[in-house]
Order: sequence, then C-alpha cells, then structure tokens
Amino acid sequence: MPYIQFDGPVLSKEKKAELVEEFTKVSREVLNMPEQAFTVIIRENESDNVGVGGKLLSELHK
Repeated sequence: MPYIQFDGPVLSKEKKAELVEEFTKVSREVLNMPEQAFTVIIRENESDNVGVGGKLLSELHK
C-alpha cells in the first residue's frame, strides 16, 4: 500500500481535500493501482517552526 506524505504550511480543509485528491489521482495513473491503495498524510507546519538558510521562515516572509 503506497504511503504519500506532504509536509507544508497550514492549509484550509478545502486545500487539503484538493491535495489528497490530486496526489491520489496522479499516483493512481503513474502506478496503475486503485485509488483505495493510497494513504495520504498531511503534516502542517507553522512558519515559526521551519528554518531556511539559518532563518525562521516567518522572519523571511516579513
């Protein structure tokens, strides 16, 4: 059973549903497996919890 994990920003329920649908659709097409075979996990990260180039992401977006 394929497992897809997405780490990214905090998203609305609608955006999460869209991601799950699209990840599943593309994976089904590429791997030629039924949609029910895929599990998608979304892990949301606040920008204060992500560092890029030695700086917090929240500081870089100011």
